[in-house]
Parts: sequence; structure tokens; C-alpha cells
Amino acid sequence: MEIADAVVIGGGHHGLVAASVLADAGWDVCLLEASDVLGGAVRSAELHPGFTADLFSAFYPLTAASPVVRALDLGGVGLCWAHAPAVLAHPARPDGEPAAVLHRDRERTAAGLAEHEPRDGEAWLRLCAQWDAVGDAVLRSVFTALPPVRGPVQLLRRIGTADALRLARFLALPVRRMGEELFAGEHARLLLAGNGGHADIPPDAPGSGVFGWLLAMLGQQHGFPVPVGGAGELAAALARRATAAGAELHTGERVERIEVRGGRAVAVRCAGGRTVRARRAVIADVTAPALYRDLLPADAVPPRLHADLEHFAWDTPVVKVNWALREPIPWRNPGTAGAGTVHLGADARGLVQWAGDIESGTVPATPFLLFGQMTTADASRSPDGTESAWAYTHLPRGVTGDDAAQELAERVDATVEEFAPGFRDRVLHRMVQRPRDLQESDANLVHGAVAGGTAQLHQQLVFRPVPGLGRSETVVDGLYLASASAHPGGGVHGVCGWLAARAALAHQGVLGGLRRRVTSAALELLYRDPPSAR
Repeated sequence: MEIADAVVIGGGHHGLVAASVLADAGWDVCLLEASDVLGGAVRSAELHPGFTADLFSAFYPLTAASPVVRALDLGGVGLCWAHAPAVLAHPARPDGEPAAVLHRDRERTAAGLAEHEPRDGEAWLRLCAQWDAVGDAVLRSVFTALPPVRGPVQLLRRIGTADALRLARFLALPVRRMGEELFAGEHARLLLAGNGGHADIPPDAPGSGVFGWLLAMLGQQHGFPVPVGGAGELAAALARRATAAGAELHTGERVERIEVRGGRAVAVRCAGGRTVRARRAVIADVTAPALYRDLLPADAVPPRLHADLEHFAWDTPVVKVNWALREPIPWRNPGTAGAGTVHLGADARGLVQWAGDIESGTVPATPFLLFGQMTTADASRSPDGTESAWAYTHLPRGVTGDDAAQELAERVDATVEEFAPGFRDRVLHRMVQRPRDLQESDANLVHGAVAGGTAQLHQQLVFRPVPGLGRSETVVDGLYLASASAHPGGGVHGVCGWLAARAALAHQGVLGGLRRRVTSAALELLYRDPPSAR
């Protein structure tokens, strides 16, 4: 039997971050990844000769903003970033009207918005000034274990209680309402609404506003960078960083069981027969349902936690279409050609209608697309004069069949053609990734859900993945949840892996025994049977 201080289950980016953090602390780390390639949903491939496609995630504003990733200094292990001329564009309609465009230069963004509505240029600059005042404290509050302390204290000291209360209201707004309160014209509102569409929260629901605001401001501050050479280069850099720190990374090793003795995780067993004993910790970069239902013995999980998992909600299934194009995309709308990311297919009202279709179980007739022009962002992705591109959109929850996915993929092509007549004639190669394909490529993308569970408010903070502490610690001593199913959720930021690793280290520190006892007592209180069941 092999022995390590920590066993990391899963080689997605969170697992790789956790491996680096633990190895940096001097622990012996063994990472086990089921597939033959590390990276999870951070991968790329050559789908057509000379054309590199990102298979899952593609643009990385959260990575650029993440203090966790910055601390790893991936540039020191060879990672380089690239930017498109413009961060993103959102054409409201396919009639040739100029699109709303976000640039990394805020003055340029504001000037473009003012061309459509003079008041919105200054309004945009005021929003940027607000971000300058509170953005780092908000990110610090999000990218930390619950309950956050330093971030909120920093906010209170900086802006005072009254403005902090107003900020809390602002962040709770639906994105549609937020846009209406901030801006007079449609174009500025689209920059918020389109970014809000990156999460599976309807634009009229609380919580969508904070996603739109956060991504728009991160795009303004950091851009939407891409790794030179493809998303797989980011995963490769994370793997090199973990290996350099001393972690051992193994692919083709599917963990099928976590052994628990005396309430503690002590070892993991792989399908191929490999068993690794964990002296100190097991870090699980897997979905919460997979951890509690599949990997742990049934008697190690309290019945009430099993019952809570019945209410766990996945985010909406993704359908993704990838293209190799012989020429750049012939956009009707000026400004769209230079954007790495394009929000396509719906104006602000159309986003509400699209979300209504999703929530009512209807395959959208006019889907809203997140569209990537990858060669525009990174010239290494395809030959000169060509474009590597993709688009993804969503099916309703529970609608994951191949027929529905193919139908929606055809509507994706039709939407692009509407905004760029002649697009179809430029396609050299086309590949559709259906929900089934996504899950087969990465077991964490259950039913094509890419965020580890819904981002809606009922499954965030202390409700993620189920009502509890909102932390990486689990009901099993020495076992930590490190995937996007844990706080703070989806996105390539590394925080879930970092929080799990930091919790494991803290539990082995000077006050580790006390920390473990307090955590165990709190979890026992949360998940013991209710009086009515006794």
C-alpha cells in the first residue's frame, strides 16, 4: 500500500491548486486523476489540423483576478497570456447597429457608450470608480472561507456602514434592475446583462446583478485573457507548478472508494486496484453528490445530509459548438470583429424571454450565446487569416437528450448566421459537444452542468452544496470538498482547492485539535436527525 500525507482526488484546476499548496507546505501529496489528461474543464485539443479549440472554459477573468492563482506565479513555469483587441462585444440586434463594446481602457469604453447615450459615458466611469473603491474588498470577501471577516471589515472602514448597506442592496439587485438604475441607454445595460448571462440565474432574479457587475468590472480591470496556445496550457502550467513543489500526479486512476475508519478518511481505492493511505487528509475535487453518494460508505454520511442532497440543483445543461473557419467571421455589427468574447442573440428583453424558456422547460427558439473568437484573442490558435471559434448556450434542466442538443446546436448556427451572413460558408469543420459528451469527457460535468451546481441564491454561501457551514470541511474527519460544488462555486479561480488545502493544513497546526472539535460539533448539530425523526 502506498502512503502519502494527502491524497487529492481529481486533477481539475482546483485539485492541482490544492496539490501545490499542500506540497509547498512540505506534505507528501499524491494526486489521482481518472482521465488520461489533467485539467478537468481546463483543456484544449486540435479538432481540425492547425486549429486549437478550448473544449470547456476559454476566457479567464476570474483567474486573472484570483489572488490564489497569482500567488502560484504560473509565469515562472512558462504560462503566457494573450488578449483580444477588445474584451467583449454585445450586438443588440442583427441589423448592423454598432455593438456595445467593453475595452480594457475604461475611457474608451465610456466614450463608446456615450455615442449611444451621452449620459452613460459618465455613468460607466462612476461605476468603475465604485469598483476601485470596493472591488478588492468584495473579491476578498468572496475568495475566502465563510464567514468572511477581513473583506467586510475592510469595506466598513473604507466606505462606512451606511454606504455598505447601500452596496449590499446594490449587489442583491437582479441584473435587469441594476442596469435600469445605473444607465439610461440600452448599450451600457447590455454590458451588465450579457455578463450576468454567464451564470444560470434569470436576469430578473436576485443575484444575477452581482455576477454581471463582477464580470464586467473584472473585464474592465483585467480583460478576458486566454492562455497562449490553448486552455490546456493553463492546466499544464498548474501541473508543472505542483510537480515542482513535489506533488506526484497520476492520470488514468479512477478513485472508486474512500475508506473511513473511526469517522476519519484514511485511504482511497482506485478501480484498477491501487490503494493510497492518507496520513493527514483527503482532498476531493469531485462534485458533492459524487463524494457523498458514490465515494463514501453510506454509513459515513448522516441520513439528513443524504436527504439534503435530494434538493441539490445542477446548473443548466450546456450545448457547445466548435468551428474551424477558413476566414474571419463576417459580422454585420461594427466593433464585434475585434472582441474575444461576443454575447449574441438577445437584447435585454430577449435575455428575459430566453431565461423564461429555460426555466419553463422549453428548448429556446432564439438562444442567447456566449461566443468565443479564439484566434482574435490568441493568434496561435489557427493559421493566418482563419478563425478558431466556439459558442455555447443552455438547455433547460432535465432536458439533456441528444435530439434536443442537436436541435439547439442548429439554432446556434442559425443565430450566428443571422448576425454574420455568410458565416456557414466559411466553416471548414464543426463539432458539437452535447451534455452527454461533456460528462463523458469530465465526470464533474454532470448532465452538461459546468459550474458544479446552480449559482442561484438558494445554493450559495452557507447553502452550498447543501445547508451547512459553507466550508470545505465535511462530516468525515480529514476529508475536504475542493470542487466547484463548494463555496465560492464555479469559475476558474482555484479558490475551492485553496480553501480545502488551507483547511487541511489548519487542522494539522497548533490549534488543529480544537479546530477539528469545533467543526465536528457544528456539523453534528447541523446534520443530526430532527426531533420529529427520533
